[in-house]
Amino acid sequence: MMKRSLKSVLVLTNSYIDLMKPNILIMVLITSILGYYLGSDGTILWQNLIWLLIGVTFSAGGAGVLNQYIEREQDKIMNRTCGRPIPSGIISAQNALIFGIITVILGIIILVVKTNLLTGFLSLLTAFMYVLIYTPMKRITWLNTSIGSIPGAIPPIGGWAAATNSIDSGAWILFAILYLWQHPHFFAIAWMCKDDYEKAGFKMLPVIEPDGKRTTRQILWHLSLLFPISLLPVLIGMNGYIYLYGALIITLYYYLSAFPMLYNKSSKNASRILKASVLYLPALMIIIIIDKGI
Repeated sequence: MMKRSLKSVLVLTNSYIDLMKPNILIMVLITSILGYYLGSDGTILWQNLIWLLIGVTFSAGGAGVLNQYIEREQDKIMNRTCGRPIPSGIISAQNALIFGIITVILGIIILVVKTNLLTGFLSLLTAFMYVLIYTPMKRITWLNTSIGSIPGAIPPIGGWAAATNSIDSGAWILFAILYLWQHPHFFAIAWMCKDDYEKAGFKMLPVIEPDGKRTTRQILWHLSLLFPISLLPVLIGMNGYIYLYGALIITLYYYLSAFPMLYNKSSKNASRILKASVLYLPALMIIIIIDKGI
């Protein structure tokens, strides 16, 4: 009986963690650390950084919960999401709503009290745009990807603000890099899951334009813009030549991963872009740390 109860507790705990979208949350934490590290110019106050990560975990994770609460009916329809905690019945919609609201508020309070008001505000803005603007826009326009990329690009600014209590040009460059990075990433996912999105009524670009030509153009267009933007940290003196060559290599790799989609718009080729995008941010972070450490 005790083993069964313990197993039930573990299942429920894991389900609440799943509600917080851990895969997305990891990317948010990585970019927050990136912003903090560059904003502090490599001088890290570990206690401050830890409180930042705790606050971001709660606020961003809570936003993920509220996103799933709003899209619970659509999640039931899609193959890739029907096993999520709410549609599968593990967690009730009401409990998810309460959990999401509490975690967002708790995260913002932690950031305001333990970091600064600016970081707390940026976290609130991110959650607001993600939950109340981007989420409903998915059923209205294919531009939801560009709209959703705004809150998705705010975390490095939040990390920068946590380190400096200000938003400088370096923070805006990080915002632009992340904003452009997201488009190929999410367009690739949209192409791979276009049938699911169509069933759920989401107006993703591959759904409204099934031949994939505009989707591929959007991917290559944003990757082309990522080249010059990713080099701006060198021009303003924020990073050196190790970053310059490293950023060129990983951006070129990301760019070239999209070329097979020009000739064969398959899920396999979209998956190549997705894999390259997932590698890009950790690689960029490692390059920046090496560049700053030498």
